Amino acid sequence: MKYTKNETAIILVDPYNEVLCEGGKVWPRLKEVAESVNLHENIKRIIDTARHTGIKVFVAPHRRWRIGDVEGWLHPMRAHKALADFKLYAEGSFGGEWYPDFKPQAGDIVCYEHWGMGGFAHTDLDFLLKQHGINNIVTIGMTAPGCVEATGRQGMELGYSVTLVKDATAAYTFELMRCAHELSGPLFAESILSTSELLDLFDLIDVV
Repeated sequence: MKYTKNETAIILVDPYNEVLCEGGKVWPRLKEVAESVNLHENIKRIIDTARHTGIKVFVAPHRRWRIGDVEGWLHPMRAHKALADFKLYAEGSFGGEWYPDFKPQAGDIVCYEHWGMGGFAHTDLDFLLKQHGINNIVTIGMTAPGCVEATGRQGMELGYSVTLVKDATAAYTFELMRCAHELSGPLFAESILSTSELLDLFDLIDVV
């Protein structure tokens, strides 16, 4: 993969307190794996370098639970039920706030919230990427076998070259991480890199 600042974008998936820090409802299940790969440091390094280099950062956020969500639905799926049953990422709650270090900044693009797992389905992510001339997407965030993988798979189907960053995401277990990067990832991703490997390639980009 060759990364250029005009055709490459970072897709930061679900950067919420709920899945990234103490006090988040889902964080206790992710903490061990996240800390083992230095998740927070790696995501921060990637988005800071991208902004410095001129690579766009797109945020693909999950639906924030609101009163009435899923009520009366004829065919709610498991992800929809979990959103409602546990009031995940609830609007106005601590869990539904951006994790401070990953909060969108000026120049970043925040897309519509996705209801399920994939960041493209029923959102404006594809439209906005195309409007900015993006061909290569680098997916990071939470979680590896969930929303990150779903977003990468959908991106591939839409014609984007997909890069997974194996230590800028996490999962509920080490086995799920292995499956996401060693078994499922190669089916749709053009590159599967570590943060250091990715940033070495970003260093080749002219920032002027």
